[in-house]
Amino acid sequence: MQIQELTTYRIIEDKKIDDINSKGYILEHIKSGARVSVISNEDKNKVFYIGFKTPPKDETGVPHIIEHTVLCGSAKFPVKDPFVELVKGSLNTFLNAMTYPEKTVYPVASCNDKDFQNLMDVYLDAVFNPNIYKYKEIFKQEGWHYELEDKDSSLKINGVVYNEMKGAYSSPEEVLQEEISKALFPDNAYGKDSGGNPEHIPELTYEDYLDFHRKYYHPVNSYIYLYGDMDVVEKLDWLDKEYLSKYDRIVVDSEIEKQPEFDGIKDIVKEYSIASDEDTKDKAYLSYSKVIDDVLDTKLYHAFDVLDYCLISAPGAPVKKALIDAKIGKDISSSYDDGILQPTFTICAKNANECDKERFVQIIDETLRKVVKEGINKEAILASINSSEFRFREADFGQFPKGLLYGLQMLDSWLYDDTKPFLHLECLDTYKFLKSQIGTDYYEKLIEKYLLSKKNGAVITLKPVAGLNSKYEKEQEEKLAKIKSQMSEQEIEDLVKETKHLKQYQEEPSSKEDLEKIPMLKRTDISPNAMPFKNEKVVVEDVPVIYHDYETNGIDYVDFMFDTTDFTSQELQTLGLLKALLSFVDTKEYKYSDLSNQISIYTGGINFSVSSVTKLTDYEPLIYINARIRALHENIDKGLSLLWEILLNTDFSDKTRIKELIAQTTTRLKNSLSSSGNVAAALRAMSYVSKYGYYSDLVVGIEFYRFISDIDKNFDEKIDTVIEDVRKVLVKAISKNRLTISYTGNKDLFEDTKKTISKYICQCPVGSKAGKALPVEFEQKNEAFMDASQIHYVARVGSFKKHGYDYTGLLRILKVILSYDYLWINVRVKGGAYGCSGSFQKTGEVMFTSYRDPNLSATNDIYERIPDYVRNFDVDDRDMTKYVIGTFNSLDAPLYPEALGLRSFVAYLVGETQERIQEERNVILNATQEDIRKLADMLEAVLKENNICVIGNEVTIKKEKDLFNNVETL
Repeated sequence: MQIQELTTYRIIEDKKIDDINSKGYILEHIKSGARVSVISNEDKNKVFYIGFKTPPKDETGVPHIIEHTVLCGSAKFPVKDPFVELVKGSLNTFLNAMTYPEKTVYPVASCNDKDFQNLMDVYLDAVFNPNIYKYKEIFKQEGWHYELEDKDSSLKINGVVYNEMKGAYSSPEEVLQEEISKALFPDNAYGKDSGGNPEHIPELTYEDYLDFHRKYYHPVNSYIYLYGDMDVVEKLDWLDKEYLSKYDRIVVDSEIEKQPEFDGIKDIVKEYSIASDEDTKDKAYLSYSKVIDDVLDTKLYHAFDVLDYCLISAPGAPVKKALIDAKIGKDISSSYDDGILQPTFTICAKNANECDKERFVQIIDETLRKVVKEGINKEAILASINSSEFRFREADFGQFPKGLLYGLQMLDSWLYDDTKPFLHLECLDTYKFLKSQIGTDYYEKLIEKYLLSKKNGAVITLKPVAGLNSKYEKEQEEKLAKIKSQMSEQEIEDLVKETKHLKQYQEEPSSKEDLEKIPMLKRTDISPNAMPFKNEKVVVEDVPVIYHDYETNGIDYVDFMFDTTDFTSQELQTLGLLKALLSFVDTKEYKYSDLSNQISIYTGGINFSVSSVTKLTDYEPLIYINARIRALHENIDKGLSLLWEILLNTDFSDKTRIKELIAQTTTRLKNSLSSSGNVAAALRAMSYVSKYGYYSDLVVGIEFYRFISDIDKNFDEKIDTVIEDVRKVLVKAISKNRLTISYTGNKDLFEDTKKTISKYICQCPVGSKAGKALPVEFEQKNEAFMDASQIHYVARVGSFKKHGYDYTGLLRILKVILSYDYLWINVRVKGGAYGCSGSFQKTGEVMFTSYRDPNLSATNDIYERIPDYVRNFDVDDRDMTKYVIGTFNSLDAPLYPEALGLRSFVAYLVGETQERIQEERNVILNATQEDIRKLADMLEAVLKENNICVIGNEVTIKKEKDLFNNVETL
């Protein structure tokens, strides 16, 4: 049967989408009014989503809470957490849900046909028939609830979304973004935080929450998407019979009204919190934002990406340079939000002085007028367009299935105009148009119209206040104490009972009967064979070149890895700084702004990184600086000439430019350490026991932050020494004797590229050979780093190698069990943290972390009980099979060509073998419950090491300081 023969659907549009090699259909389900999109092609990584328009009317976070709660059980699948059951027991390549400013989307993806069908079924039943009407406990757990352990305890508020958003609002960037949205969109949904403001989340009632679901979660308000290689007719027929046919078309008012134009630019001052003992000097955020017309104008949609690069994002871009030269802020950034009906464009100065607001606005205005008068750099325009076109053609989105990215991009037009669903998937003609406008006044007119003349705008100053969050917490405690004091004895007794009841509900496992309703694959559905590595070693000019034979559609991926294992700690930290400078300062032939344009015109990017891995042959570290280039094959020679210009001819004499880059790096790293505190805390704790952790922390973690922030604070005193050190480590690192090259591409491309690579190897200095790593003296520091956050990131680590245990594939299963069972239930469900995980490395490292966690010592106590849980691990064969299958969704995840090449190259570097990963796979496929229980002694030994590091709330850390040897402000 063909789609055209389905009588339950009406075909609205049917077209070939050449830009993504697909056939596209837009259908309407006749009875329910549901919109359905089909993108048909040969991609085995199939994608489905159902999305709804969900414009918020306030800041209680109801769209976000519904996104969490509908995945907590449904009519057909009444288990408490079907989402987690799917994570544990499916081969999904993507499984999540996302709340946007005015839409909520529920996507899944899988390469396995049976698994894909199962995922669709669970998600559709979740959104249309959730158990939220049956169990108020779901709303309390995921949204918010009052918590009172006993009549003498303090009254608290808890809830997963509540704590998630407390973490979000601890970030000044998040606070600024919400203030920008409020200022620009006072009269429509975009002015309300769909995620929820923690101050207002407790205002949401259970009844209003249910009413929101009743109103918006109907097929007529839905957007359903199917992508990839599948029997589309079968899927559409099933969708009709199982779900859509049960609904009649109704009218749902979910339209997003456009924000009318203002009379003038708004000027707003707000506050954000820094730590109590932190200096407020030069910690302000200044932002300048404008509303950019309409997302349905595809030329404008892409043109502002170009302007973003040309005006601010590119190194040396005029607006950024003017602000930096005027010493306004240490980091200038911009954002173009094109995922809403009226896109916004923002210029932001971070770590600025609030007194500079007038100059900030004046410099932006004057610089934009100068650009309009004198014209935009033509090379910068071409660089931006070429870079965007390269990414579009490459279609490499990392861990995201490309079908999902296409589907989400469709919503940028489909959500606002049913007649333009494919608007933003057909980009190539737009890129041609944008290139044709180079040399005209097209771009200058856009600046004039939208950035200079348009009234819909706002200037926001975000002022730092030391200890503001601590003050807020104290006020919250007083407010809750007052609420409790006004409660009768009976009300207090009832709340204690409700608190206990919720915990009992959370502790009560789903019944075996309900669990078996979740569809699941069998072990025999898993391929018995491990994914092969593709490593062919050849020698070019005495340098090993590792070739990975993958089809890359005419793109060359080349890595130049220089072994720096024998560098001192000081040299390695300087190497981390060097990475931040390379390609961003002048070279012999290019000014840094021109260099950036050349890179974007001729390549898909040149990137530098400093990394540490551990060899499986002797468990010694391999530390290296890597230069990676991606380019169309016809441009690889030019691309390599640019790379070699950077490596051999970088000029470090411009102290002003280096000062800018150090300030920018320091600012971004500080924000990263706070927002990704789970990673930073784990790396720091690992530095107490592991060479991998020690070196990683040294070049990308807290120790590197200390190093670079010290240079930032004492720049004039240190800069001459720093420049000399940077020059020395670059000369020492760029040595032919330290070089190993990785190439990913097909055979024909490689034979040609080898000749080009040979030419550049000959230009590489012979230099010194790499030696062994210097000895490391470990110290159990057990640190806590205080910041202005309202939550915590709690890390416990250790090493099983230290206690004589070997790696086994069983640890991959244990990671799934702990991350989505024991830790999930105790740290997330009961504790209220947004995230938690366990991790085991082949080289011995063990890590347990929490993310946006309201608790500290309570989470540490949960980690302590892991060995007992594992020792008493007792599940039936079906559950054991579920954990085994869930282990393979990461092992067998489909990878893009670049990632396949990198996987093989890392295996070569560390000495991983096909035999070892096949043995690991065999162990996983045949694992039993008893095998898991045998891991308890190892876990007990690891946790007895008692290595802990925490980043987070200063009030809690001070209260629980006895856990630590050292407490300091981050």
